Formats: sequence, structure tokens, C-alpha cells
Amino acid sequence: MGIELTEEKRFSAKEAQDLFLSVGWISGQYTQRLHRALLNSSTVVTAWDGPRLAGLLRVLDDGGMLAYIHYVLVRPEYQGRGIASAMLERVKAKYADYPYLEVMPEESRNATFYEKHGFRRMGDAAALQIVHLSGREE
Repeated sequence: MGIELTEEKRFSAKEAQDLFLSVGWISGQYTQRLHRALLNSSTVVTAWDGPRLAGLLRVLDDGGMLAYIHYVLVRPEYQGRGIASAMLERVKAKYADYPYLEVMPEESRNATFYEKHGFRRMGDAAALQIVHLSGREE
């Protein structure tokens, strides 16, 4: 069976949590918040190997000018199979009429992946963040 991509938000909170934790992302520790955030996102592309969630890409957009790719995750055992590239190309096609499609890779080593897909570094741009980690699950 091949990998199926969909924009249907049919994943459970547990499936999302398991995927995020499989790649070591702290967001997976906030099960319900994470699920709510994904369900309220503009676009979520998921990759399925039968019933198993193998990958996920999340986009936030403003409805016409800017779309921001926030997450691109693929379970370690599925990496290297072109899943992230397929999800990214799907999003590029969906947002082709937007003037700006941006991504800020959380790790600079991932920048090369995005550059292979046509993204360019934004001069002196730097990601800035305020983190409030209360440790509470809501």
C-alpha cells in the first residue's frame, strides 16, 4: 500500500501526539492543545500509511497574502521516502496565487531541504519567539 496524502483533518489527538513525540517535538506533550491547534489551522496535509499517521504539514494563512508553513514532520522510520517533499509540493500548488509562502525551519540544517523546493533565505531575517511553558495541559 502506498502513502496517501489528504487535507481531511481526520487524525485523533493521540495520533498527532504520537507523531510529534516520534520526532522529539515538545508540542507532543500538550495533547489537547496540539490537536485543537491543528484542527483550527488553515491547512493540514497528512500522510497516511494505511491507518498510520506517517507525516504532517501545517499551514497558517491570512486568506490572500501570506501563508506560513509551521510544521513539517515525518516519522523517523518513514523519512527519506519523499513524503515531506510530496506534502510540501502539494502546499506550494495550493498557495501558488499567494504573493508569499514562507517557512522558518526550526533547525538550520533543514534549510537545505526547503531551498531544494525553491525557498530562498530572507536576508537578515531571524526567528523570534516568546515561550510560555506552563506545563499545564488544557
